Amino acid sequence: MHILVTGGAGYIGSHAVKLFLERGLDVWVYDSLVYGHRAAVPADRLIVGDLNEINRIDQLLPEKRIDAVVHFAAFTYVGESVTNPAKYYQNNLVNTLNLMECLRRHKVARFVFSSTAATYGMPDQMPITEGTPQKPINPYGASKLAVEHALADYANAYQWGFAALRYFNASGAHASGAIGEDHTPETHLIPLVIQAAMGQRPHIEIFGTDYPTPDGTCVRDYIHVDDLAAAHLLALEKLQPGQHLHYNLGIGRGYSVREVIAAVESVTGKKVPIKEGPRRAGDPPVLVASSDKIQQDLGWKPRYTDIKAIVETAWNWHRTHPRGYKDK
Repeated sequence: MHILVTGGAGYIGSHAVKLFLERGLDVWVYDSLVYGHRAAVPADRLIVGDLNEINRIDQLLPEKRIDAVVHFAAFTYVGESVTNPAKYYQNNLVNTLNLMECLRRHKVARFVFSSTAATYGMPDQMPITEGTPQKPINPYGASKLAVEHALADYANAYQWGFAALRYFNASGAHASGAIGEDHTPETHLIPLVIQAAMGQRPHIEIFGTDYPTPDGTCVRDYIHVDDLAAAHLLALEKLQPGQHLHYNLGIGRGYSVREVIAAVESVTGKKVPIKEGPRRAGDPPVLVASSDKIQQDLGWKPRYTDIKAIVETAWNWHRTHPRGYKDK
């Protein structure tokens, strides 16, 4: 199988690329390096380019004999999507539609799409299943849902096979410690807490301590990045023409902010300085996935279900790469 991975030098994409190469697939990474990292993928597999350079992709597909695409390339900052929605609709939606047309020209009809739990908005029932109504509350989630709708129409009209994988809270790092999480700015809780433990930030702020949860802080479903990569591989292997696959990816249980902080303190042996603040607008008390569907259909099963085990892999990366990929 000859695969083009867009955004493959990013956090989740680089872990998928590593797994695909280990399984003997012919993988080419296409990444602008706006948020991705050159050091996260093998140099001889990386093609630096932007999604809006469709002419380059037109040349690339036949040259590399691409027969499937895994599409990670996107902007993902929720707050920024609210203040600058044009950036998100242009990149996440318009550029993806142009990519899809390019693939159609070259008869590449297998597409695995990096979607998000943000398409569900603020559901009032837990756990969230694939049948939960999708009502995004920000342009980021809306842009991803619009692509899901377009893919369904392409599958019906052009016999595409596609999988939309809706991630919950991606976390952790590769078990080898060779690649991991390096965002600027960083918004994910586990690396933020680790940075506070390492003294790289003065404290970790808890936004809201009065939620209707066991300890008053928000609860989220943390899914390890290697488990996400494994799901993409299974989806690639499963896809058939005209097939629509929609799957949630989570571990089926949640951990609170205080539980994550306690796990980091236990793993690192360091005290995490805490500042308690008010709730943030738009933060649901609990977001937990049901991943029963992908487990039943594809036999996927998360290997990392304990928050301490997830944190251990993240700590292994951060303690050996305190400045992220700048240390490589």
